[in-house]
Amino acid sequence: MRTRSVIFDTDLGTDVDDALALAVLFGEPSVDLRAVTTVYGDTLLRARLASRYARLAGREVRAYAGTGPTLSGREVWWAGHEGTLHERLEEEPVAPGDAVDVLIETVLANPGEIDVVAVGPLTNIAAAIERHGDFAGAVRHLWLMGGGFASDEPEHNFRSDVTATQRVLGARIPTTIATLDATRRVQLRAEQIDEIAGSGPLGTALQRDIHQWWAFWNETWNVPHDPVTVLALTRPELFTLSAPGNVTVSASGVSTFVPDAAGTTRWIVELEEGAVARAIVDGVVAAQG
Repeated sequence: MRTRSVIFDTDLGTDVDDALALAVLFGEPSVDLRAVTTVYGDTLLRARLASRYARLAGREVRAYAGTGPTLSGREVWWAGHEGTLHERLEEEPVAPGDAVDVLIETVLANPGEIDVVAVGPLTNIAAAIERHGDFAGAVRHLWLMGGGFASDEPEHNFRSDVTATQRVLGARIPTTIATLDATRRVQLRAEQIDEIAGSGPLGTALQRDIHQWWAFWNETWNVPHDPVTVLALTRPELFTLSAPGNVTVSASGVSTFVPDAAGTTRWIVELEEGAVARAIVDGVVAAQG
């Protein structure tokens, strides 16, 4: 089994799909999770949440707080419930150091070996590209959740920091994107969340967080955008990717894919919905041993 060295860059704590993605990474034996870097808003709180989820799973992770403000100047969207179900969260350890520096140092120390899975606004990744000219060329592969090519609907991650998104997509890093076109085809419903809850302390906490998210939107299901992104890396047989191309993003956050044989970006055009949902549940269960 080939081991992948991964940095997980996340706005964990708002939509619960980031936490599910982290759990799937914990449950994947082929992943060496080098670090979690947090982005967008209260990144210290987000890093503490990552440490809490790791502890609940009986795992260790180095979580680093990253960039809070957006490069574009767009105001951070904050739901208000982030971390509220986790008591004494302020006691969770956070690794010393800046997330952007950690991205740069880890990637440059291991050129061509680090996969970066980025499932939030791309502020940290853009800052790393800007801060060190060799960073983009040293990343093995970038796995993004963002965008959507089937409509003119701006997607949250790309829209939240368009400046960062444009910088990252223009850096010609080999990239695979899980867009809304793909992720919205997968749903997790109550019976699957109950299975997750029965698997251990992490599952129980995730169930509470998921129900909080459902109440926020007045729904009884959610789209696991970010775990789909992780599975594109760990379970590629579940997906069909596009031919290579390039992605542009407008000032309003609308993304467009243009096929180009010399392009560096592919996106998920087909997936096995039921098998992907099953893999998410199995991954979370496996995270707890």
